[in-house]
Amino acid sequence: MVAGDRPTEIRLNGGFVNDIHLVGDTVRRTAGPWTSAVHSLLRYLEQAGLEGVPRVHGIDQQRREVLSHLPGRTPEWDRWPDVLVHGNGVEQLGAFLRRYHDAVAGFRPPPGAVWRNPLAPKTGEVVRHGDFSPFNSVWRHDGQLVGVIDWDFAQPGDALTDLAYLARYVVPLAPARQLASYGLPSWLPRARRLERLCAAYREVAPRDVLMELIVLIKQEIGDTAILGDRGLHPWKNFVADGNISIWRAELSWLQERGHTLLADSHTLRPACPVEDGQRHP
Repeated sequence: MVAGDRPTEIRLNGGFVNDIHLVGDTVRRTAGPWTSAVHSLLRYLEQAGLEGVPRVHGIDQQRREVLSHLPGRTPEWDRWPDVLVHGNGVEQLGAFLRRYHDAVAGFRPPPGAVWRNPLAPKTGEVVRHGDFSPFNSVWRHDGQLVGVIDWDFAQPGDALTDLAYLARYVVPLAPARQLASYGLPSWLPRARRLERLCAAYREVAPRDVLMELIVLIKQEIGDTAILGDRGLHPWKNFVADGNISIWRAELSWLQERGHTLLADSHTLRPACPVEDGQRHP
């Protein structure tokens, strides 16, 4: 337990799922039955020497988890730092994800581990982050990646699933209207970004990432429908916000455009704005 008087708290913006406050050099976040398993994971990563991961400082008097604060900037939904649009942010995230998967390879969850997603597999190749995206990355002003936060959706699974999830958002592997919602140009060279991501992660082909993402989105739609119907947070909010319809549109786009994206991998370049279905010369 963290003892002492109540210090000044600053509520942090950007949390879609949890109530998050900055207290000194720590972050206080909503805890739940899954927190013990996640803390076991984070402590293992600390012992493994993986930098850029919050350190565990226990549970406070309000029953919130207490984690170290990673100082830096987290991308806003529609305003990404330049390093993620024009710089090497794609490569930095891919390389960090590989370091995480290498570090976590020997981790074994505690007996009876409970994960936030009650439909999560009991076992897997690794315990994956579960929400590894630009929106959970922290950056310095000079464009260097500080680390990755929001580990509460960790769960057993395949390493490739984490990479596909990251590609979904950082490439992004989504229709042009989704790019617009992120404040990104429609001419963004997605095929090249996917290639760069795979090269930074190493030993994975873009085609494998695309195929895994199709499987992932189908699973996400199914899980959300089930858990939303049970009234569980945050899935009930995902349903209310219309996310299932958005994900179905993403799935259709991938199934219809994925092969074209792969074919374009050596020809796409940022020359001028185009719509989905058009190719750069």
